[in-house]
Amino acid sequence: MAEENIRQPLLEKKYYEDCPGCKVDQAKELSKGQGVSIRNLLIIWMVVLCSALPISSLFPFLYFMVRDFNIAKTEADISSYAGYVGSSYMLGRCLTSVLWGIVADRYGRKPVIVIGIISVVLFNTLFGLSTSFWMAFIMRFLLGSFHGLLGTVKAYATELFREEHQALGLSTVSAVWGIGLIIGPALGGYLAQPAEKYPDIFPKDSFWDKFPYFLPCFIISAAAFVVAIGCIWIPETLHNHNSNNESIDNSEALENGSSGASNEKTIQKNENLLRNWPLMSSILSYCVFSLHDIAYQEVFSLWSVSPQRLGGLNFTTNDVGNVLSISGLALITYQLTIYQSVEKASGPISIARISAMLSIPLLQSYPFIALLSGLALYIVLSIASILKNILSITIVTGLFILQNRAVEQHQRGAANGIAMTGMSLFKAIGPAAGGALLTWSEKRMDASFLPGTHMVFFALNIVEGFGLLMLFKPFLVEKMKTHSDELH
Repeated sequence: MAEENIRQPLLEKKYYEDCPGCKVDQAKELSKGQGVSIRNLLIIWMVVLCSALPISSLFPFLYFMVRDFNIAKTEADISSYAGYVGSSYMLGRCLTSVLWGIVADRYGRKPVIVIGIISVVLFNTLFGLSTSFWMAFIMRFLLGSFHGLLGTVKAYATELFREEHQALGLSTVSAVWGIGLIIGPALGGYLAQPAEKYPDIFPKDSFWDKFPYFLPCFIISAAAFVVAIGCIWIPETLHNHNSNNESIDNSEALENGSSGASNEKTIQKNENLLRNWPLMSSILSYCVFSLHDIAYQEVFSLWSVSPQRLGGLNFTTNDVGNVLSISGLALITYQLTIYQSVEKASGPISIARISAMLSIPLLQSYPFIALLSGLALYIVLSIASILKNILSITIVTGLFILQNRAVEQHQRGAANGIAMTGMSLFKAIGPAAGGALLTWSEKRMDASFLPGTHMVFFALNIVEGFGLLMLFKPFLVEKMKTHSDELH
């Protein structure tokens, strides 16, 4: 009899005709037993890729861009100014992420996604046309301020897929995000300074010679413009019932398959997210690893193009693009073929812990890789870059899954907004700190303790080690599944 009472609401699911969230839920119910929706995966792919590409596309050419602004007094100071430009985007996102999360919870995921993509079209284009340090800084700051995409997309991916496919949806977000952070720098590396690299196509003294860093920004903005048009047809997942609160509570109860769940969910509506420790512990861990990842990306690109006498590799932007392109291809292969099996076998946290442990000795080997030359340098550096990016994306994906399991739909946008605020604050510190550390390390090439770039990679490992400690109890707490969660 009790079993019949539990199952009864499932048979009485009510879908509101004018509610976009109900239409999505109805489509998910009708697709029960079928495979994952390719259409939904493509939506996530195009939106996340648009969000990720402009973030790191500037890293390969930022050193040269800042050099051309003639603001740095010495060659070593260029890295510091480049770090400030890299941090400005994250500073802007830090100040507005919670606001965009609240907007997403109140007005829907789709408007926030569209605004974020339009901001790429506008401010990323203007960044490519920058003629001074401050113009570049302000354009990146505005791009970050209007770019509330990532937190919203994580909530969106959780709601767009059936529960059995939610891990795949979130791993797709982190995978495409990681791929975008690889493809972006590759585009920046290949397409920056086109008049110097491809003089037959882009003549000297032409528009492309006057604005040597515009082409990669233009290509990314053009792609974002196409995606913005495509977003007109993506579904909205937020429930918007034009009725009283009881109807909303009932629909949430039906979503969980338990009539008693409605009372529990009504209480949860007033829950203070800052007191939700399963959520906050995963967010804080995510922030630390985000700080490490953005600092690593900044340091890797600047270190690669720095002179050999300062411990760098003396790479061109094309060389950096080659290494990152290979890493991106390997990352796609890993996410599509291996990650799902590994995550199911060991769980998202266990594999994240292992990945963090392996990252530490790998990263400390980078200064020794710089001692190589020729083909051996390319091969070993490419392998190290592949492994580092795979380990990083594995950690981030596990924390994505924990964050979205820790809250219900009506708070998911705000929860991801909090995550983006914390992450953006830490990432605002990352490029500036990474650039300053690299500048400092390059000025102590003859030090007896951790000379030159050994110091900057050691500092990165301190952050990684701290993040590793945060992946263990009692700090990190996973949400325990309730009976209603299991029925869902």
